[in-house]
Amino acid sequence: MCGNNMSLPLPAIVPAARKATAAVTFLHGLGDTGHGWAEAFAGILTPHVKYMCTHAPIRPVTLNVGMSMPSWFDIIRLQTDAEEDEAGIKQASEKIKTLINQEVKNGITSHRIVLGGFSQGGALSLYTALTAQQKLGGAVALSCWLPPQHTFPQASANSANKEMHVLQCHGEADPLVPIMFRCLTMEKLKTLCNPSNITFNTVKGILNSCVQQEIMDIKKLIEKQLPPI
Repeated sequence: MCGNNMSLPLPAIVPAARKATAAVTFLHGLGDTGHGWAEAFAGILTPHVKYMCTHAPIRPVTLNVGMSMPSWFDIIRLQTDAEEDEAGIKQASEKIKTLINQEVKNGITSHRIVLGGFSQGGALSLYTALTAQQKLGGAVALSCWLPPQHTFPQASANSANKEMHVLQCHGEADPLVPIMFRCLTMEKLKTLCNPSNITFNTVKGILNSCVQQEIMDIKKLIEKQLPPI
């Protein structure tokens, strides 16, 4: 299976109101872009925090009968026993780590960067955070799962983020990424991170989408993990 060798488009950025001393990098879901997320984060601005809502490259997606769309990696099927695009996940993760490294070069220390995402983007954000060599400020995982489901523990053996704070939210009625994925991810996260640093929220009646309650939960995590300095 081919991995993703394409470069990432420039992200949608919500700048800090003053000098940025912290950053949030957020990855959208399959077929989406970062623009809508930038609008959402513009509503919870923190003066010293910069928001970067990245855009996935356009690529064919097996799940959607080979149609080309914004996608971080290929998805074969969304089932717990499905084949996964491990090469594509790793390559996409390296691109996100490059973005994080660029922010560090720009003067924002890695432990003041929160990495998050929704659905497919949330899956990539979790994988990236838990395989990063740099300590991050936290992770946000909305309506997603932790890939690759059967080999991930080996990939994260040397993670620098075992004490990382994680916010995981999932719609109870999600038909695309069923709540079963949330439960499996929750149990796996407890073995990879300090359970006391993980917040699990199930949103009743919500499908594969994000509601204001989750945005406010993200704001609380940002305020806690990325205070002014």
